[in-house]
Amino acid sequence: MKHALAGSFVALPTPFAGDALDTAALERLIEFHVREGSDGLVAVGTTGEGATLSDYERRSVIELCVERSRGRLPVIAGVGTNNTAQSRELCRFAASVGASAVLAVTPYYNRPTQRGLVAHFGALAEACELGIVLYNVPARTGCDLKPATVAEIRAAHPNVVAIKEASNSLPRARELRETSDIALIAGEDGLIAEFMGLGAIGVIGVVANIAPRAVAELCRVARPGGDAVRTAELAAYLQPLVRDLFIETNPAPVKAALALMELCSAQVRLPLVELEPANHARLHASLSEAGLLRRK
Repeated sequence: MKHALAGSFVALPTPFAGDALDTAALERLIEFHVREGSDGLVAVGTTGEGATLSDYERRSVIELCVERSRGRLPVIAGVGTNNTAQSRELCRFAASVGASAVLAVTPYYNRPTQRGLVAHFGALAEACELGIVLYNVPARTGCDLKPATVAEIRAAHPNVVAIKEASNSLPRARELRETSDIALIAGEDGLIAEFMGLGAIGVIGVVANIAPRAVAELCRVARPGGDAVRTAELAAYLQPLVRDLFIETNPAPVKAALALMELCSAQVRLPLVELEPANHARLHASLSEAGLLRRK
């Protein structure tokens, strides 16, 4: 049976118009991914600038994604904060509006111990009726969720169903596969094929924002027993895009790319800023080379 969270789940940005959410642009992005074959949506994760959204804004984006997807794509709601009580309430909210699952990043800034992480995710699991996807991205949070800790959380809480591993480490991915039956999700766009080859169920990624068909196909053909030739072709096509989508801090580059594709504005929320001109020119060239810009 296909896993409910399998395939290419796009980490959506949160579009802004001045100080407000740009809901029209968000709806445009959702329709783009329905049309272009993404397997699901992730609202208000790292790419969605969840850390700088107000609680009202975060809830609004989650609810809008669920409403506008209209069951055509599952929605994973980002509920991760550095406040366990707040994340617990966001879990309940996501369930109440019809999200398919929640994504919970390790608490940033607080730097909890592994024992603290067990207690944090345990509190979320006990409060949440949805499946929980753990999210480990130590370069952003300063907190590393160890495989032994993942196994302990998974054993105690069956609704902790998957982990998005973004440590940029294949040995870590292998260790997660060996120490637990938790589903593995790629969290590094440059390692999608390698993660799928290890038995991952899919990716939650950034490059799918601009090349959704290619990423969705890569998730299919890179599985064990898949098409090695096509996997290599797709990985080579995506490599320059992945490189340039991280030329500055995510999501500034992907928002610049989406602005070039006329899907949303390039605006990010402070303390992030828009791309340096030289980096913008480089990104433009990569998009043009990949055939992603409209001809005028």
